[in-house]
Amino acid sequence: MAPRRPNFNRTLRSLIRDIAARMPEFRHVKVGRILVVAGEARRASRGTVKPLCFKGGKSIDKAGRRKPVVRIQGRRMLYCITLRPLFFRGSTAKARLETLMHELFHMSRRFDGTLHAGRRHAKLGDEFGRRLRPLVRRYLKLCPEALLTALAHSGEVRVLQWLERPGPAYDPRIVKRRVRKVYTEDQLFSGVARMVTPRPRVVRETGARDDKVH
Repeated sequence: MAPRRPNFNRTLRSLIRDIAARMPEFRHVKVGRILVVAGEARRASRGTVKPLCFKGGKSIDKAGRRKPVVRIQGRRMLYCITLRPLFFRGSTAKARLETLMHELFHMSRRFDGTLHAGRRHAKLGDEFGRRLRPLVRRYLKLCPEALLTALAHSGEVRVLQWLERPGPAYDPRIVKRRVRKVYTEDQLFSGVARMVTPRPRVVRETGARDDKVH
């Protein structure tokens, strides 16, 4: 019998919940309002975060533009994190953790479905990484071993993917074709992704034999 594929969404929910509980900088994050999916490649990106609302958690802005509503198990999602193939293949547990914290760091402290205006790459440049890396190092010392082990998994996992992905904001006065207004579990499926995690390098002591380890 083939080994059962782990539910990676369950791992990610536990990880986000733990980050929010242990790190004051992420205490505003509510895991139940974040949807995480696996998606297609986008240049060298490992992950992206999409705000699902306008300011204040609204679906329609002052200009009349509308954003599709994403509702999972009856609950409105405020953010969608998409993990790209480079996240799953060739990343270490630490790199995967940094990708996830990177996307959480973009979220507004109001946690209203918008992004933090002061934490955009266009505004901060390299300063973004300099602010994030100390938080990643601090959390690595707090993260439960079981979660790090799950992030270091090699092999197939189950993870949510879009059957039909929500589009960007649109103006219903201009877009005349029929547009789906609400996305639910019906537009998602549990797909298979293969995680490939590099083995940690073994540092040999000076003078040690250069024998192959079996």
